[in-house]
Amino acid sequence: MVFKRGPKKLIRNLGNKLGLAWWAKVETKTPSTTYWYGPFLTKRSLNENLEKFLSDLSDEGSKDIKHNIVRCNKEEPLTF
Repeated sequence: MVFKRGPKKLIRNLGNKLGLAWWAKVETKTPSTTYWYGPFLTKRSLNENLEKFLSDLSDEGSKDIKHNIVRCNKEEPLTF
């Protein structure tokens, strides 16, 4: 299994460096935080996984959660 995950991770990292990766910029008011969720190779795969991430934030007590989907290059830090 590690072998199967390795090439996909390399492709995601390359896509990110080229600015082709899909990310969700998620902002919460309480606490006042910005999260970057990604990278994903396709917008579809981001959308398929995003709902769980948003649900987890809500379950942890985050309020007023908003998100935007963008295609960009994003590096650390991924949480502000």
